[in-house]
Formats: sequence, structure tokens, C-alpha cells
Amino acid sequence: MLTSAANPRVKHAIRVRDGSERGLLLAEGERLVEELAHSELRVTQVFHSDHASDRVLKLTVTFQERGVECIPASGAVMKALSDTVNPQGIAAIAERPEAPDLQSLALGDAPLFVALDAVQDPGNVGTIIRTAEAAGAAALIALQGTADVFSPKVLRSAMGSAFRLPILRQVSPDELVKWTAHAGVRCVAADGGADCTHVEHEWRQPTLLILGNEANGVSSALLKRCDQRVRIPMRAPVESLNVASAAAVLLFEAARQRGY
Repeated sequence: MLTSAANPRVKHAIRVRDGSERGLLLAEGERLVEELAHSELRVTQVFHSDHASDRVLKLTVTFQERGVECIPASGAVMKALSDTVNPQGIAAIAERPEAPDLQSLALGDAPLFVALDAVQDPGNVGTIIRTAEAAGAAALIALQGTADVFSPKVLRSAMGSAFRLPILRQVSPDELVKWTAHAGVRCVAADGGADCTHVEHEWRQPTLLILGNEANGVSSALLKRCDQRVRIPMRAPVESLNVASAAAVLLFEAARQRGY
């Protein structure tokens, strides 16, 4: 049993958690590790508490049957691995999903894509990933300046969707706009000052919805290059919504029009 946070395996897991080990992610907590077990990602190691719950023990048996190394650890070690106040007694290291490129995205059946323009709060990013999958989006594109989509906080908020939804990372605005023009995908920005409302907009066409930074919205340079801007009508004095809330309103209007 691991009892020291100075153990090389623990140090490696902490580096994975902090994003310093390229190609790997750390999933923590019963629900998220269960989602990982149901995904197609390759799990390499599982750490579990020496006083594990029945749910955790069942998970470790599942992973052991697959040949995954399951390592018991003390409460102090599990706390060192965790970025939460109350660790749930299990954490797993897995390979990150292979990131597609823009040119590989499928364009049949009028797909809906979502892009994040420097959305920086991990909770917002994870919630949008979850919402995008639920609303039938084909992929999510994280532009430069967006929070790491595989950080622990994003993974918890996404609740497993980050393991399934294709996610492109570190895409530049120039790459994005050139791809939409070449692929025949309409570039639509969420903008509180737009004339067109989200209900008036026609979503039943190949569409990329761009959601902007929490403080500044979609960058002015990117707004100028979009085909359409849409706003969500709201009663005064409220002028804006949290970006994750706005994403849910916009994406489920698109889903409604598309019959999902």
C-alpha cells in the first residue's frame, strides 16, 4: 500500500492531474471513474483508498479483470492526489482521447459544432461539454486561451462527456474561420448586441456556434468574421447570462429545431 506522497508513482499521478504529463488525464471520484470504466479510453493505473466503499471496491474488481494495475493507498496519499476537499477514495490515470483535426470532422447531416473562444472557468468549460453532447453536437473546439479541457475540474463538470465527445484543442481563430469557409459551415457567434434572436435563427444547417470569454464575450476580431450573430432575449435589468447557461439555451434551441 502506498503511504507516502513522495512515492514516484504518486508524484507521477500528481503531474498527470496538473497537466504536466502529455497525453494522460486523472479522473477522480466514484461517478467519474465509473464513466471512465464505461468509456473506450485506456486506463493505466487506479489508486484506491485502503478504506474503500463497496462502490469503489466493485470498480477496482472491474479494472483488475481488465488487467489494470490497482494500487491501494492511504488517506493521506488519496488527499495528495485529489484537488477536492473531500476525496472519494478512487482516482484513475488514463490516456487522453486522440484529438481529431478540423479536416477530419464529419460534415454529413448538417452537423452542429461548438467552439469556445477563451472560456477560462473550468466549471463553465465542463458544463458546456456536457451540454454540447446532450444537445447532439458533433464536436467541441477549444480555441487558444480556453481552459484545459482535461483538467480535473473540467472533467468533473463534464461528468464523462469529455471521454466521449470529440474535442479539438488549441485551435487558432484563423484556422477555425478558414475551415468553416472551406467546409461550408455557418459561423454563428453568441452576442448580446445582435439583432437576430436565437429563436429566429435557422439552426437546421451545418453550423458552428461560438461562445466567448466570461468577461469579454467573443473577440471583436472573430465576431467580424462570423456569418451571423445571435442573442438571447431577456428582461431588463438583466443584460447577460453565464456562458454555460447561455450555451444551454442556444444549444437546446438548435436541438429543438433539429428535432433531437
